[in-house]
Amino acid sequence: MKNILLLVHDDEGQEARVQAALDLTRALDGHLTCIDVAAMPALIGDYYSGAGEAMLMADEREREGRNKAQLEARLAREDVAWTWVDTAGVIADSVLEAATLADLIVLNRKLDEFPLPDMLDIASRIVMKAHKPIVAVPDTLRRFDLRRAVIAWDGSKSAAAAMRASVPLLALANDVEIFMVRDGAEKVEPSEAAEYLSRHDIHATVRIIEDGLHPADRLIAEECARWHADFVVMGAYGHGRLMEAFGGVTKRMLSKSKLPLVLAH
Repeated sequence: MKNILLLVHDDEGQEARVQAALDLTRALDGHLTCIDVAAMPALIGDYYSGAGEAMLMADEREREGRNKAQLEARLAREDVAWTWVDTAGVIADSVLEAATLADLIVLNRKLDEFPLPDMLDIASRIVMKAHKPIVAVPDTLRRFDLRRAVIAWDGSKSAAAAMRASVPLLALANDVEIFMVRDGAEKVEPSEAAEYLSRHDIHATVRIIEDGLHPADRLIAEECARWHADFVVMGAYGHGRLMEAFGGVTKRMLSKSKLPLVLAH
């Protein structure tokens, strides 16, 4: 896990993304690729919409140009290797196109104080289509700690994919806990996940709650608080995004989690 892809865009969540990406790149001794997306404006069409769209796009490019100058000056002072890619288009599509050789993608889980861009939808689309892990951080994040990790385990293929992809991050943690809310649907026991990690010299504890009646995301949040976790590893949209859209665990975690989420599908 050496190639970190960071979404750059002048929005309320950018500082959290940048700080998380820098912390992860340093910890993994990796390379940071910044993709700066000038987002295509959404405009209701009429006779003048072509000219209006062009003006909005020009404003967006100018704003991102200023943003680029500030961030490049900052990155020049940081102790990480980095490259910069400029593009324009739909944010999710632009990130996906740039993610071919990325090992990890850094995004927001959502933006709490700013309605656009819709980072919850962007993160959801990218984790479904990228086939590699994303780190979705809250926009209040100021440092990405890697000391204590919780793996939210449900025995699904998505949970296993997230855990396997996160081995380089988990190897940096001092403590790892595999946490499961048992509901009877799990196909792989958390003890088997712990055995898998032990072969990577990661010695995780296992905690199981026999309570499938309460929302799993609430119990995960309570467990993270009890255990003082720094980040959560979990499978995304394990039952399909259509079913998850009606209040699934992934959507609620993206909406409410106070911790960085490492997600894979």
